[in-house]
Amino acid sequence: MCVLAGMGWAQQQSDPPGEKVGGDTTVWANGRNAFSFPFANLSDEEHARFAVGNSFFRRNWVEAPASTTARDGLGPHFIARSCGGCHVQDGRGAPPTGRIGQRAGQHEPPVALLMRLSVPGMGEHGGVVPDPVYGDQFNNAAIPGVKPEGRVLMRWTARSGRFADGTRYTLASPHYALANLGYGPLSKDLMISPRIAPQIAGVGLIDAIPEAEILRNAEEQARQGGPIRGQVNRVWDAPSQSMRIGRFGWKANVATVAQQTAGAFLGDIGITSHLHPQQTCTAAQSDCLAARHGGQPEREGGPAVEVDEKTLGDVVFYQATLAPAARRAATDPQVVRGQRLFAQAQCSTCHRPSYTTGRNPFPALASPRAEQQTIWPYTDLLLHDMGDALADGRPDFLASGRHWKTPPLWGIGLIHDVNGHRRLLHDGRANGVLEAVLWHGGEADAARRQVLRMSRAEREALVRFVESL
Repeated sequence: MCVLAGMGWAQQQSDPPGEKVGGDTTVWANGRNAFSFPFANLSDEEHARFAVGNSFFRRNWVEAPASTTARDGLGPHFIARSCGGCHVQDGRGAPPTGRIGQRAGQHEPPVALLMRLSVPGMGEHGGVVPDPVYGDQFNNAAIPGVKPEGRVLMRWTARSGRFADGTRYTLASPHYALANLGYGPLSKDLMISPRIAPQIAGVGLIDAIPEAEILRNAEEQARQGGPIRGQVNRVWDAPSQSMRIGRFGWKANVATVAQQTAGAFLGDIGITSHLHPQQTCTAAQSDCLAARHGGQPEREGGPAVEVDEKTLGDVVFYQATLAPAARRAATDPQVVRGQRLFAQAQCSTCHRPSYTTGRNPFPALASPRAEQQTIWPYTDLLLHDMGDALADGRPDFLASGRHWKTPPLWGIGLIHDVNGHRRLLHDGRANGVLEAVLWHGGEADAARRQVLRMSRAEREALVRFVESL
């Protein structure tokens, strides 16, 4: 089989079961803090910087003006008061709870589930065109004196089927609505895309995967001539002021940890930075435009920013050096059987097991100790057409409304320990690994049909393998 489904002889010899998923950065951890440890190979000085970044990642920001000048500037619109508000324990968010046939979100507004917005057309650098009234993200919270943009409501409908052995299953299909609108009606051609906050341990290693390897994944898949033909997304990266290959976000619409962090500060918390010095208030949001802002100019004559360049760099460093946890039970016979089934179903074509990292594109913001590590994230970082059932209909740079990036699988078996749930996919609709597979379509439909033909014991082995990663 091609290298996408294999692991490379040198890698197999050095770590046969791929237990050290992050190479020398790997930590041996489980439980609630499993995603929150620093790289195992950090120096004392790097540990200190990690702690500073951790503090600013977890603690709440407050509205301006405030005596806490290092943490003021919340809003005017926001969905969370801190990075950790969405990424609880550096882990994965979940949608509001609800039953099939009932509406959710009426009394439990989503925090870790956000709604991307845009209207048809091509924006700057080939990106999206924000809604003229509500911008590019729907924010359901605001500081005093500013109206929230509204509420996100959900309802669930049943989607049923059966395995070849007769076992029935029911999936919960989410439907979204934006209500209690603060600034008038929505655009008639508004496009909405739900996005759940993923766990972030290992993102610095993903940032260090050479672009050539991502391109190689696309070339290998095209050469095979089958239905699986992933493509890269090319996106604007503010830190480098250039177009780069996207590797973060559910549609690979962000190129680097630095861009992801600065964008989340602005979009999710309303905190400006040197990368995004302007608030996202639209012309229709006069209360938002008139709100007090925090921060101060970093340079003479420059704009006031609410998170200074050093602090932003420390938060980026913190995220970039969160260590992936080692695999569990890698040699267990059921896990080994599941690994064979994973390859037979061609899951490893998209979920490429391993890479050797190169230099991080922002060495000043991430540890050089992430370089030249053999890592096992199980992703090709490419966009794939996942079919009608998962389509959101919203393009994002080169991603179509049916495209989603292959998410890394490492750490997936620890989500329940850390966050108390097993919600997967871009909006958390899947309750566990098997449901996530059953939602696959498009390029992955053949893999889904193979899983439908598996016996109960085979399905259990497949899930056990994925949860060992």
